[in-house]
Amino acid sequence: MLRPVLGFAAVPLTSLGLVAAVPMPAQAASTIVITRVYVNSPGSDRGANESLNAEYVRIKNTGTTNRSLKGWTLRDESRHVYTFGSFTLSPGKTVTVRTGKGTNTSATRYWNKSWYVWNNSGGDSATLKNAGGTRVDTCSWKTVASYVNC
Repeated sequence: MLRPVLGFAAVPLTSLGLVAAVPMPAQAASTIVITRVYVNSPGSDRGANESLNAEYVRIKNTGTTNRSLKGWTLRDESRHVYTFGSFTLSPGKTVTVRTGKGTNTSATRYWNKSWYVWNNSGGDSATLKNAGGTRVDTCSWKTVASYVNC
């Protein structure tokens, strides 16, 4: 059996069993990326909706075409999961997913949580997965004062 090794694929050359190492194409980077996670909303953490909405994740379409995010998920290490409903992100645009409650718009989505999701002490990770469950992007941090740029 022929297996890829160190970014190269073993390609049979003849019936004699000779093979050549041929570079494998790099996996295409996603055009949908996490750009910022605001992990520690200002003030004391008392669960007020205004404070919950100051905790957010910003996601950007760096590509040149509209991208449907329907069925995509955003999650933390504690398995809190936000699932995008019917939503399209235009090229060059961002969408902000806020922890608290509100009315969804083309630029802001609301998780509708009643308590904080992102850990600002001890670290956490924001992971974005496509509708098929494949990881598209992850932003991780250790202890953070306010936010992390990804």
